[in-house]
Amino acid sequence: MGETVSVLLPMFSICIPAYNRSRHLSDLLDSIFSQDFGSYKVVICEDDSPERNQIEKIVRQYEQQWPNKIDYYANATNLGFDGNLRELVARSEGRFCFFMGNDDVLCPGALRHTAELIERHENVGLVLKSYAWFEETRDRLSQTVRYFENERYFHAGREAIGVCFRRSGVISGYVVDREEALRAATDKFDGTLYYQMHLTASVLCKKAAVATPKVLVLCRDGEPPDFGNSEREVAVYTPGRYTPQARLSMIGGVLAIIKNLKESSGIDLVDDVIRDYANYFYLCIRDQLSLPPREFWELYRKFAQLGFSKYPSFHAYCIIAYILGQKNCDNAIRLIRRVLGRSPRWGTARSV
Repeated sequence: MGETVSVLLPMFSICIPAYNRSRHLSDLLDSIFSQDFGSYKVVICEDDSPERNQIEKIVRQYEQQWPNKIDYYANATNLGFDGNLRELVARSEGRFCFFMGNDDVLCPGALRHTAELIERHENVGLVLKSYAWFEETRDRLSQTVRYFENERYFHAGREAIGVCFRRSGVISGYVVDREEALRAATDKFDGTLYYQMHLTASVLCKKAAVATPKVLVLCRDGEPPDFGNSEREVAVYTPGRYTPQARLSMIGGVLAIIKNLKESSGIDLVDDVIRDYANYFYLCIRDQLSLPPREFWELYRKFAQLGFSKYPSFHAYCIIAYILGQKNCDNAIRLIRRVLGRSPRWGTARSV
């Protein structure tokens, strides 16, 4: 099957959920079309944003230069982040969907490296990438996230899901088997902003995962979120910032997804995921540390009710981080990284 499918279909569908941020689209497309690997097609689903006309104009210009390499779709209504990811999978035709955030860029050689990685291993359903954050320009890297120093293979089921589930939060560089993603399609988790984590849990029940230490994508830091425009998002999210309600909804969504995995497959990773989040909980509250004491206490109490209360690390992060504040905490973390001389192993609370 592998050789036949490879001939008929591109290796990758580069899936871009487009909503505003038209000013960054050319950088993203340039990073794709400068790749040294040609078996791909770009799929863009514009989600009824105020910048639809600007986005389409840019896309049409690139279509002239790169004929038959872009499929552009304008959603009739705003599907929201999760719904648009599902739409992209449905519109794709590659063996794998390679998602990119609409303000991020693909690193040179990323597609070739990923294709070779997949071909070296059996039954791959997901690639766990390494990635970096940059400020303003690509040469100003602020953080590199690399989970493993060497290439690693994880068998389907509990092993692969346990490693990859929480580490699937950032959409750029998320690479998943398209056919399995199609089979897992559901709107049950729309509004969580973590549909890709549902795909991870579902696909890796049957497929293996492989992790690479190579940085595949660069993510733009400091871009305000655009969530809160679809019917499923408007009651929870406020465009431009993450409110306490938004953070609770996102973490609650993660737990709903992993609990659904237990119910649907019998793979019970609920406590593992809660403990994993508790051990790095600063990422979940970093942007909430300027709340008034009463509001932060209420947020702390609601997080505890989600199941985090039994882990001392959760309480320590909430109490110490609030006392120190975001600036002091960030400075302390940077100092620790310099002293240890290594990249963090956790990733980020940002969705896209």
